[in-house]
Amino acid sequence: MDAALPSQARASEPSFAELLAARPWLSAAPDVGLMLDGVPLASLAREHGTPLWVYADSVLTARYRALATALGAAKLPARIHFALKANDTLALLRRLAALGAGADVVSVGEYEAARRSGFAPEAIVFSGVGKTDAEIATALAGGIGQINVESAEELARVAAIAARLGLRAPVALRVNPDVDAGTHAKITTGKADNKFGIPFDRIVPLYEQAAGTPSLRPVGLAVHIGSQILTLEPYRRAYGRVADLVRTLLAHGLPVERIDVGGGLGIPYGTEPAPLPAAFAAALQQAFGAFRLPLILEPGRWLVGPAGLLLSRVVLQKQGAARRFVVLDAGMNDLLRPALYEAWHGIVPVAAGRLHAPVAPADVVGPVCETGDTFARQRPLPDFALGDLVAILDAGAYGSVMSSTYNLRPRAAAVLIEGGTARLVRRRQTIDELLAHDVD
Repeated sequence: MDAALPSQARASEPSFAELLAARPWLSAAPDVGLMLDGVPLASLAREHGTPLWVYADSVLTARYRALATALGAAKLPARIHFALKANDTLALLRRLAALGAGADVVSVGEYEAARRSGFAPEAIVFSGVGKTDAEIATALAGGIGQINVESAEELARVAAIAARLGLRAPVALRVNPDVDAGTHAKITTGKADNKFGIPFDRIVPLYEQAAGTPSLRPVGLAVHIGSQILTLEPYRRAYGRVADLVRTLLAHGLPVERIDVGGGLGIPYGTEPAPLPAAFAAALQQAFGAFRLPLILEPGRWLVGPAGLLLSRVVLQKQGAARRFVVLDAGMNDLLRPALYEAWHGIVPVAAGRLHAPVAPADVVGPVCETGDTFARQRPLPDFALGDLVAILDAGAYGSVMSSTYNLRPRAAAVLIEGGTARLVRRRQTIDELLAHDVD
């Protein structure tokens, strides 16, 4: 396939062949075109329509096991808690719960989704900077395993609610280590000017306060410095600072049961290098191994991002005054990341003939009435006809969860491929369902 593709596709973007080679779960055959885990995407579009979220259980499972194996090889007593903010599809959550994962949630909705998907309450961590009193009470009454507290003000609220319920709240104090993760400004969370976490120099006195409060049980520290992190150096700096705090707490005779190291490990959306699980585990071992304390990891994107794609159909191709536009039936209401973060996603034709056709620059856009409804600019792509299919790759994380019904566009359906068979795991929203909550 590689030799048959024109060199123009390689000038500044990965070629289709390079994108597929880096993703062995994707392949192409002359008769059926692009396949995910051996299932032709064209057949899924015929059966379920488009736009369509398509997930591969084998990819999710393999990535979970690879991370778990790396942690075990590093002799780390660690548990993986999937961050539901990356993907809240119940079928995927049930699979992760069956694999032995815990859950990281940031709302009562995610908490309920985790419980309904088989996660035990003690295996759930409740994170987030703006928990309401009702959310805190629900989590505590349900037996939550850990609440990550983001401020002195929130700690006081948790203590009061736990006292009212006659409970001791298991809390971890989230440290803001003032470390720049080197990622997009909208997804960095560990700098001093971010809204997240407690300033480094306030942790020890606040932890002492928590230890002296009857309705609180401080269990350790938590940290999370951002998302889509592609180098280990920010982790090393942040974890080094957290390790210093742990040593200080222990020196003060304060109880530390575990350390929540957060998530944020990035994935390659093209063919760029990204940290491997073994290297990440080595960084954790270097920072925390001597404590022999249990660790909690909260990956989301790394587990589910490559396991999903968005399948879309070409509505039309138009030639503007200065550029060619490929208009899809998927829009920014389906996949917001390119509009919100200027995120890059591989876009690959589904038809085998299109994979080998000559390419030329094109803007890939959606039907939403916003100029920002753009998936790619000047991307090397073949000539398309009405009805052609494209796959937007690595859309398993922060895709469906961020979708909306803007322009009164119903939410897309989703299918999950298991053992070579695809099944519907989320129905396409109907117009009647979309309008059902309006009151005349």
